Amino acid sequence: MEKTVEQSTPRYGRRFALLGLLFAAAFLLSFALGRYSVPPGTTLRILWMKALEGLHFGAFQPLPRQTWTDTEAAVVLNIRLPRILCAILVGAALSAAGASYQGMFRNPMVSPDLMGASTGAGFGAALAILLGAGYWGITLTAFCFGLAAVALAYLVSRFSRLNATLALVLAGVMISSLFSACTSFVKLVADTQDQLPAITYWLMGSLSSVKAEDMAFAAIPILLGLTTLVLLRWRVNLLTVSEAEARSLGLRSGRLRLAVILAATLVTSASVSVSGMIGWVGLVIPHFCRMLFGYDYRRLIPASILMGGTFLLLVDDLARVVTSSEIPLGILTSFVGAPVFLWLILQGGADRER
Repeated sequence: MEKTVEQSTPRYGRRFALLGLLFAAAFLLSFALGRYSVPPGTTLRILWMKALEGLHFGAFQPLPRQTWTDTEAAVVLNIRLPRILCAILVGAALSAAGASYQGMFRNPMVSPDLMGASTGAGFGAALAILLGAGYWGITLTAFCFGLAAVALAYLVSRFSRLNATLALVLAGVMISSLFSACTSFVKLVADTQDQLPAITYWLMGSLSSVKAEDMAFAAIPILLGLTTLVLLRWRVNLLTVSEAEARSLGLRSGRLRLAVILAATLVTSASVSVSGMIGWVGLVIPHFCRMLFGYDYRRLIPASILMGGTFLLLVDDLARVVTSSEIPLGILTSFVGAPVFLWLILQGGADRER
């Protein structure tokens, strides 16, 4: 057993290193893609100067001499950087939430949509568009309704006499169905010239209109939720056992389950509020991570964060370059995720490594 553990640790370390290199390559590649070309060297110098300014190093050492135009700096810092960081945050959040839910519910088919956060946020955004709210009003309403949907599902499950896990699943399905129906009603009464197209496009998911303010808004709840999931990652392993085993180990699974739900809901609602509804990331990426890093959530959640951010970043790059008019991310993730998930099913998924 000791030999197996010693041999597996370097193997997982190498895999994390390769995943980190892939993430760094995707990060740098994303700055080079777009209609306005900025040389890679220029991009790195602009980012380096911004980092020095942010760390106040300019007071102690001279900043790099500006060899770029103001237009190049605006493209890198005001357009591409917020979008790239937002793609990383959203991908990491959805993937980590999906991995946590799959462990908590002991079901590999679970995604972050299970508790109704995505459908609740979708209804909130559709309602805000119908009422004529601005961009910030849409984002805030989507975020609040995402939280409210999960809160309703959790309250319903608390009053149920069924098993706690089963009650959560059924309540989540019911709340999701309810908010989906509400969204359909909003689309029915919306103006077909302006409001309906806006609602439809928002629900398909996109990062094309993301600005620095949006990234800052989403970063706080997403980082807070991800930090909580990372700190609780070893305890999530305990949620994968039965209720009887958890009680025999002295584990208060109810409090731990609530903490995981709160963290996963926070990151999912914040993600959907700025990006719209993007499917498959929270379902497919955790399966890939299990194939590479095993079932131990001490490795699985950090790997899901890193791989999820890399995946959505690459998908967003694809959305920017495939056509002149951007393809919504929800469509692209479905095109990529569905065949990949079918392949995982045919191959037996991560169960081959058990």
